[in-house]
Amino acid sequence: MAAVTAVLRSEWTKIRTVSSTTWTLISALVVTVALGGALSAVVNSQFDSLPPAERAAFDPTYTSFSGMVLGQLAMVVFGVLVVGSEYSSGMIRGSLAAVPRRGTFLFCKIAVAGALALVVGVVTGFAAFFLGQALLGSHGTGLGEPGVLRAVFGSGLYMALIALFSMGVAAMLRSSVLSLGILMPFFFLVSQILAAVPGTKAVARYFPDQAGRQITQVVPGGLTGEAAPYGPWQGLGIMALWVVAALAGGYAVLRRRDA
Repeated sequence: MAAVTAVLRSEWTKIRTVSSTTWTLISALVVTVALGGALSAVVNSQFDSLPPAERAAFDPTYTSFSGMVLGQLAMVVFGVLVVGSEYSSGMIRGSLAAVPRRGTFLFCKIAVAGALALVVGVVTGFAAFFLGQALLGSHGTGLGEPGVLRAVFGSGLYMALIALFSMGVAAMLRSSVLSLGILMPFFFLVSQILAAVPGTKAVARYFPDQAGRQITQVVPGGLTGEAAPYGPWQGLGIMALWVVAALAGGYAVLRRRDA
């Protein structure tokens, strides 16, 4: 137990002393809150001009999380840097020499980074919600409404899972550049495009980001007009399966290959 505590402290020191990881978390918060607030203000100013169908399906909670599309990319960078920077700097050799049990090494890294991402994600979710609702004015909602608290807290879980998924991919690829080269286009372009194309929408719904973001919606299908074939928690569960698979793959690579 003492050895695990020492490894946890070591991983915490690594994360908090690297400015890039700190700034990516700050960026995730700022971008998500600022962009969500800006879009909420725009929607409020144009709400009366929206078609009746869109006003009826309007989801004020999800609107305040509009900035998460970009904010999640900062979480991707955070997750990749936590793992990939050790390989790019060569620090991984010293880390594994100090912690020969690779499962312990990876678990502690996941635990520290995941807990930090969760705290930042939850704070971001509540900040984005309160700012967004304030800017939506009379079109906003409150935490006491059905499903709202679940969506706000779930947004933090979603951002933490994005970071963990990215850590798993980085552990498999052992390269920050390669990991970012795959994950950034996937989440920002590929997933969004495939989710908008009728022929591929049914498959894209089961991508980690598309499934996980269901937890942030209060009105099913409020954004697309078509509800997903699963509920909010089921969607988050699908995303969690992606995360488990990525981390398991990362562990398998770490265990079988030399540093």
